[in-house]
Amino acid sequence: MKRAIILHGKPGKSEHYDVKYPSPSNSHWIPWLSKQLITRDILAVAPEIPYAYEPKYEIWKKEVERFEIDSDTMLIGHSCGGGFWVRYLSENKDIQVGKVVLVSPSMGLEWEDRSFFEFEIDPDLKSRTEGITIFTSDNDLPTCQKSSKIYADTLGAELISLPNHGHFRFEEMGTEEFPELLKTLVED
Repeated sequence: MKRAIILHGKPGKSEHYDVKYPSPSNSHWIPWLSKQLITRDILAVAPEIPYAYEPKYEIWKKEVERFEIDSDTMLIGHSCGGGFWVRYLSENKDIQVGKVVLVSPSMGLEWEDRSFFEFEIDPDLKSRTEGITIFTSDNDLPTCQKSSKIYADTLGAELISLPNHGHFRFEEMGTEEFPELLKTLVED
């Protein structure tokens, strides 16, 4: 069975504890993408990472390893979630996966504590996937634009820049739909 694991990014601490905001795994385009994949018989999960506002790599790793990750698994990550997948796959060279899509992936360039991103990017990572695609935007956060370029160059990934999508949050996109991402994952 085909599967997809969709990882959210790092919310602000105040957003995390504010009941007016949805949980990170239920925000922006993640629920829409999950439903689109499910209707195509692809099991889609979007784990909720505890204390995501203070990313700790071992916690994120524990949460994703609850799921089967193999060549039938597509990996999608937004912001910090995208950076997580690069580290996870760089450090687990025995894992073969399906497509990998990183949406405005972060390297934590602006973070005070950058320990989440203390790793060496495996330049051969792409060979263990069915392809890597990175989405960025012309008005994204400058640090994420820089991270996207570094990841794309190092991994040999396809870099797609979409105009006026900001950091790919609902507030900037004005929609929960992300058809370009869906098309990258599945051919209709």
